[in-house]
Amino acid sequence: MRLLTLLFLASLSFTASATDPIPASATPLVEDEAVDEPQVTITKQPVQKVEEFRANGKLYMIKVTPKHGVPYYLVDDKGDGKFARQEGLDSGVRVPRWVIFKF
Repeated sequence: MRLLTLLFLASLSFTASATDPIPASATPLVEDEAVDEPQVTITKQPVQKVEEFRANGKLYMIKVTPKHGVPYYLVDDKGDGKFARQEGLDSGVRVPRWVIFKF
């Protein structure tokens, strides 16, 4: 009799654990992963195509591709909103631009 009661209680605990929902903390957050990706807005005009690159809502680079000619970039190196023209993205110098602290 004890064995039957023990088996019955054990079967109830297995079925109860199988129907428990997954806790919210265990589900992956898909929305936070998309924040790290840059947003690109493409505007086509009759004489050129303009691509605006944003990270966290801030514009940091613009690529301008004229209809006839070589594409060039407008890059905000310092983050102050002033853009400098560059003919290509590879300048040969590799300067680390990591953000360690943000105040």
